[in-house]
Amino acid sequence: MMKNSLKLAVAASVLATPAMAANLENPLYMPTAGEFYSKTAAGLMVKVADSSDAHKLKGHDGATEFPIWRIQEDLGIGITDRIAIRGAFQYTHDADIDRKGLNHGRLGLIWRPIQTNDNIVLDVYADAHLGGINKMRGAYTATGFQYDNYSNGRWGADVGVRFGKTWSKLTTSAFVEVLKTFGSSNNVIEVSGLSVPVSGIGMVPVSMAGVPGEISVDLKSTTEINFGLNAFYQINDRWSWGAGFKYNHHADNGVKSLATDINYNPAYEALAKPAIDKLIAGLSDMNDGFDEYIVTLSVANQLTDNVQVALYGEYTFDTAHANSQNGTDVKAEVGVRLNLAF
Repeated sequence: MMKNSLKLAVAASVLATPAMAANLENPLYMPTAGEFYSKTAAGLMVKVADSSDAHKLKGHDGATEFPIWRIQEDLGIGITDRIAIRGAFQYTHDADIDRKGLNHGRLGLIWRPIQTNDNIVLDVYADAHLGGINKMRGAYTATGFQYDNYSNGRWGADVGVRFGKTWSKLTTSAFVEVLKTFGSSNNVIEVSGLSVPVSGIGMVPVSMAGVPGEISVDLKSTTEINFGLNAFYQINDRWSWGAGFKYNHHADNGVKSLATDINYNPAYEALAKPAIDKLIAGLSDMNDGFDEYIVTLSVANQLTDNVQVALYGEYTFDTAHANSQNGTDVKAEVGVRLNLAF
C-alpha cells in the first residue's frame, strides 16, 4: 500500500512540475489564452548609400550613415489558444541624414485554424497598416525630394499566411503576405526654396507665384509583397538559435494630383501654373521603389520562465530604382532583444 502511495506521489509531483516556458524566438510562437508577450529590441545599424541617381544628385552616393539607432516592439495577448491580438512598431533615428520617426506599424489578429498531432501548424492573419499615424514630411528642392521622416502617410492592410512544422528540437516555417496601402494626401512637403521656370522671365521662386511654403499632394495606392523562411533550434531548456531570410518589395510611389489649393499671383498664374502642373505630372511615377533581401541570425538565453534575452545580427542586400533614397551598398545591424511573457 505504501509502495503504491509513493508511486502516486511521484507521478503527481511530475505532473505538477511547470513545463518549460514557450520560446518567444520560435517563429511559430503563439500565446495561449490570457498570455501577454512583449519583444523589445534595440539595434545599431550602419549604412553605405548606393549610387542611385537620387544619391548622386544630392552628393550622397557612397556616403556612410552611422550610427543609426533602431527600436522595435512586438507585443500581443492570447484571446484563445488559437487566436491572438498583436501589434508591431519600429522607430529609426538616422542623424547623418536628419531622418527619424516611426518606420513600421501594424495592429491586428492572428488565427491558427490548423494544428496537427505531428506538429504542423497553419496561421492566417490580418493587420492594419499604420503608416497614416504620422504625416509624410519632407522638402522638394533642386536636388529632388528630401525625407524628414520614415512615414508614407498612408493607411493600409496586411493579410498573410504562416505555416511550419516542428521536429523535436528543430522548427522550420515560412510566410507570405500582401500589403495594400490606400492613397491619401496625409503629407506635408516644403517647397519654399523651390523655383520654377517661367517663359520669358526665367526661374521664379514658387512663393512669388503664390504657392505656399508647404503643400500636400494626393499619393497613389500601392501593393507590396513580403515573404520569408525561418529555422529555429532549441538546444536545451535555456539556449536556442535562429536563422531567417526575408524578401520585402517596396513599390514605387506616385503622385495623382496637387491636394493644396493655390491662390496664384495673377501676374504669374498664366505662366507659373503650367510649370507647377508639369512638376506634379513628372511625379506621377517617382521610380523610387526598392527590394530588400534580409538575412538574420540570433542566439537566445531563457533566463527564467518569463524572461528571455536574445542577441541578433541582420544584413540586408537590396536593389533600388533610380530615384530611390533607400538603396545601399552596405546595410548591417546588430542588437539585443528582451522577451517577456506573462
